[in-house]
Amino acid sequence: MSDQRNDSAEDITVVHLMRHGEVANPDGILYGRLPGYHLSDLGRRMADRVAEHLSGRDVTHVVASPLERAQETAEPIAKAHGLGLATDERLIEADNIFQGKTFGVGDGALRKPGNWKHLVNPFRPSWGEPYVDQVVRMMSALGAAKDKARGHEAVVVSHQLPIWIVRSYVERRRLWHDPRKRQCTLASLTTFTYRGDRIVSVGYTEPARDLVPAHLLAGAKPVKGQAKAFGA
Repeated sequence: MSDQRNDSAEDITVVHLMRHGEVANPDGILYGRLPGYHLSDLGRRMADRVAEHLSGRDVTHVVASPLERAQETAEPIAKAHGLGLATDERLIEADNIFQGKTFGVGDGALRKPGNWKHLVNPFRPSWGEPYVDQVVRMMSALGAAKDKARGHEAVVVSHQLPIWIVRSYVERRRLWHDPRKRQCTLASLTTFTYRGDRIVSVGYTEPARDLVPAHLLAGAKPVKGQAKAFGA
């Protein structure tokens, strides 16, 4: 009996936390939790690329945020492994007061003085869901996926900001940050390796990097009229 418990405690489980693919969003809206935003044709190619990248992996559980773009990204991965697609509300995008507004450089919501009151505290942040709350729900969702796939691998599809915040927490970085410096490109994989119930390493890969428009890559300079839709 004790040997069984020890073996279980040392199980290696891999959880790939994936950001969804590109979204059809010609108006540059910060879509946040709004329904009706689907993958573009390019976004579907990104999802297919990652499904191909993971096709030889020991994936036994696929789960996604309830938002359409996350569900559509996860579908080809689940299909490739003959799995059903689960949904976890904890993986949803961060709430944001600017949801539904435009964020193009020089012509977006930040130019309007009426919105400045929401920017007073970047450490919390004052414009949306507290970073600490995102950590709590994302760690819980990752733990649930780890338990479902224990000893194997899981794919968990979410959104840029919650992914970056939970990674920052695990890697013991401050949670407030410059959104332009997030390492969380479209269709990227932030991979957490668990030994038992403890995270022992974090990795990052971009299987669809060659498909990502240059202005959406981490560290890219903003282009007037093109919204990066941070946190998407």
